[in-house]
Amino acid sequence: MTIHLRDVATDEDIEGYLLGSPVSIMREFITTPGRGPRLHRHPYAETFVIRRGRALFTVGDDQVVGVGGQILVVPALVSHRFEVLDGGTYEATHIHANDRFVTEWLE
Repeated sequence: MTIHLRDVATDEDIEGYLLGSPVSIMREFITTPGRGPRLHRHPYAETFVIRRGRALFTVGDDQVVGVGGQILVVPALVSHRFEVLDGGTYEATHIHANDRFVTEWLE
């Protein structure tokens, strides 16, 4: 058995294959309201573990405000985006259910 450890900067994204993991991790820290990724989708589910702040998520045809302490799961192949809202820094961990990041940008 091999155990992989890796030191990372607080804002470094990690693809799982580098550690022998089936998931990849993206850590977000956004201080500017209105910022966030444009519309996209993945061939796998993405889980947003929101630690603090607020963001308006568009998931398919629905919109929801995610806040610190909540978890949001976007199913595979569903288009999504988010933008940070006023009221503090958005800090979250995004878990991609794949060992590499695969993104189809839709806008």
